[in-house]
Amino acid sequence: MLKRTLFLMAALLVTTLSFGQISVQDELGTLELDSVPERVVALEFSFVDALANLDIAPIGVADDGDKTRVIEQIRARIGDEWVSLGSRSQPSLEVIASLNPDLIIADRERHEAIYEDLKRIAPTLILKSRGETYEDNLKAVVKVAAAFDRADEMEKKVAEHGAKMDQFAAQIDSDASVMFAVSSARGVTMHTPKAYAGGVVNRLGLRSPVPEETEDAYVRTTIERLVKVNPDYFLVGEYGDETVIDTFKENSLWNVMNAVKNDRYVETDPRLWSLNRGMIAAEIMAEEIIALLEE
Repeated sequence: MLKRTLFLMAALLVTTLSFGQISVQDELGTLELDSVPERVVALEFSFVDALANLDIAPIGVADDGDKTRVIEQIRARIGDEWVSLGSRSQPSLEVIASLNPDLIIADRERHEAIYEDLKRIAPTLILKSRGETYEDNLKAVVKVAAAFDRADEMEKKVAEHGAKMDQFAAQIDSDASVMFAVSSARGVTMHTPKAYAGGVVNRLGLRSPVPEETEDAYVRTTIERLVKVNPDYFLVGEYGDETVIDTFKENSLWNVMNAVKNDRYVETDPRLWSLNRGMIAAEIMAEEIIALLEE
C-alpha cells in the first residue's frame, strides 16, 4: 500500500512538472506553456526585434504585406523566410492557423478584441507594443524571452543594452530639443516622450519639445502648433511620396522653425524610428542622433 501511495505521489509530481513548465505573466493573465515553443508568429514589429535578440526566426509575421518593413539589421539576424500574416491591425486568423504555431505573440492594443480567437489557435502571449514607451519595451522583451525559458539571458542583454545607451549618452554634450514625427497623406503626427522614439531621445539625455505631461504617445499637429513647439532638431519619417509635411513646407511659417533655419530638419526612415521598436532599433537610432549632433 505504501509503495502504491509513493508511486501515485511520484506520478502526480511528474504530471505537475510536465504541465505549465513555463509560466509568463502577460497583459491579460498568465500564459502556461508545456514546452519551449518552436513555431512562433509575431503580430507586431517590436516582437520581431525581441526575437532577433534571441536569434529566433518567426514562421509568421504581421508585416503589413511587406517584409522590407522589418529593418535590414534585424533581417540580417533572422532572415526573411516568414509567411506574411497581413496587416498588424487585422492579421489573418486563417493564415495564422494554417502555420500551426505553438506560440502567438500579440499586441494588447491592436489584438485584445481577437484574443480569444488567437488562443483557440495557439497559446497567446499578449503584451504592450503599439503606443509602448521605451521602458515598456524593455519589460516586454524579457517576457518574450521568458516564453522560451530564456528570461535570464534576455535580462543580461537588457543590461548590456543599457550600458551601450549610457556610452552613447556620454558622447552627447547638448541640451538641444529633438523631435521625431511621421507624415502621411492624412497628417503629421508628433511622437511625444510617451512614444518609443521620444523615450530613446530622453534616454540619451536630450529633451523633447513636446510637454512631458501629455498622456498621448502620438499627437497630430498643424503647422501653427509645430512652429509653437519649435524643435532644435526635427526628424520626420514619411509614409509615401507626397505627404502633409510637403504641404507644410510650402507655408511661410515653415521657415520660422529653428530646425529649418539652422538646417536641422532631417528626413529619416520611419521603419527604424516608428515601426521597429526594440533594442536593436534603439541603438541604431542613438548612433544616428549622435552623428546628427556632430554635424
